[in-house]
Amino acid sequence: MIIPAISSDATMLTEIALESKAHWEYTAAQIESWREDLTILPETFNSWSGSKFMIENEIAGFYLLNRVNARTCYLEFLFVKPKFIGKNIGKELVEHAISSCRANGFGVLNVLSDPSAEPFYAKHGFKTLSQKESSIPGRFLPEMELEFQENT
Repeated sequence: MIIPAISSDATMLTEIALESKAHWEYTAAQIESWREDLTILPETFNSWSGSKFMIENEIAGFYLLNRVNARTCYLEFLFVKPKFIGKNIGKELVEHAISSCRANGFGVLNVLSDPSAEPFYAKHGFKTLSQKESSIPGRFLPEMELEFQENT
């Protein structure tokens, strides 16, 4: 079941983001270098919104949206707890985020993707616009966009 994420979820969502990132075989040093970027604070919910996927009383995954302006929204986070990867939770979360953006009249949903997640987002209609160099030399992050024709 997908329900709204709230500020009191911040610590657990951060833990899920860190665990999920580590699942993809990044080194402990890389994960640590990204800790600040992957930390969600309670005040994040003052300007961002999001949802969490619940299985019984456990958060299995989540996403956060950042409304940049009246037309554009950024998918800032989308992570699934490692023990739930491969169970279509990421798919359900991204579809929920897309539906939310459509319903709220956004024209564009952007994401700065992990390189390994680019095929996942492409499968959901996102197009790669460019590549942004990450903090790891030689590693580039796909900048992707999904346009909602009905809202443009």
